[in-house]
Amino acid sequence: MKAFELIEPKTIEQAFELLPSARDAKRDSVKLLAGGQDLLGEMKEHLIEPESVVNLKRIPGLNGIDSSGGELSLGALVTIGELEMFHPNAERGGEWLSCVKQAAASIGSVQIRNAGTVGGNLCQRPRCWYYRHEQAVCIKKGGSECFSYSGMNKYNAILGGGPSYIVHPSDLAPALVALGAEVTLKSKRGERVMPLEQFFTLPSEGSVLRENVLQPDEILTRVRVPAPQGAGWRSTYIKFKERGSYDFALVSVALAARLEGGVIKEARLVLGGVAPIPWRCSKAEKALVGRKLDAETSALAGKVALEGAQPLTYNAYKVPLAQGLITKALRAMA
Repeated sequence: MKAFELIEPKTIEQAFELLPSARDAKRDSVKLLAGGQDLLGEMKEHLIEPESVVNLKRIPGLNGIDSSGGELSLGALVTIGELEMFHPNAERGGEWLSCVKQAAASIGSVQIRNAGTVGGNLCQRPRCWYYRHEQAVCIKKGGSECFSYSGMNKYNAILGGGPSYIVHPSDLAPALVALGAEVTLKSKRGERVMPLEQFFTLPSEGSVLRENVLQPDEILTRVRVPAPQGAGWRSTYIKFKERGSYDFALVSVALAARLEGGVIKEARLVLGGVAPIPWRCSKAEKALVGRKLDAETSALAGKVALEGAQPLTYNAYKVPLAQGLITKALRAMA
């Protein structure tokens, strides 16, 4: 690891002064430290070599969980463990928030969950073998080629890929997108609030070097999950891992649905582990509306959700795996 300066601002205004501008040629010379579970790994592997690291932990107001008013507000420095142990009662959206708690519980080990943060989990970098290999100058690191496309691509994208075929590694992201969460980004220029779904970018949309719209001078400060509109909402998060614990998703499914008399009135379906972003299945959501929770509905949802999938040489298994997990998620709604 290259030597760096550790700076510990005590206010968010002090932190802003330490960050480079969006046009700064040294925009990667400063990195933000939250839980450090991903950042320090990248630094040890020489994937990034910042001149300074800004520790956010001493800044008040960036943590805390609030579920008053039926909505859920999460400071970016709330740990995954704190989110896992949070227990909203039925009046505060217990069933509505189930998928977020399940996603939190699925992440890493107890030690990682107690250190990793909500903001860090949303902003973590890809786990692709080639990206993580110090000597592989792939397209995510400024090269000209995504080596996974014709190489070892067992864990790579089947939807939304190209020119990079990474998958977004976050577990919280699909669950929060399924609940319509929004994020707050702050800088000296002011504050902007956006749907979390719009925070992530495909490699073909923006810079292939980035996975989200966060600017170098911005800090993700808060995540807000709105209260459910109407009664009968519930949610679930299902993750399939290669190992029993301490692993990323091969495929995951986040499903939120509003039911009346066993009939789906509204649905939000998001896949993880299959695309460079949390993959919203809008067509499948529409196909679910007005249908009962039965085998025919599950088969239809799985078919529509995976339309357009383009598996690579070694990851075609993700198509039936995702379809099976969608069926399992729908059964959990019953």
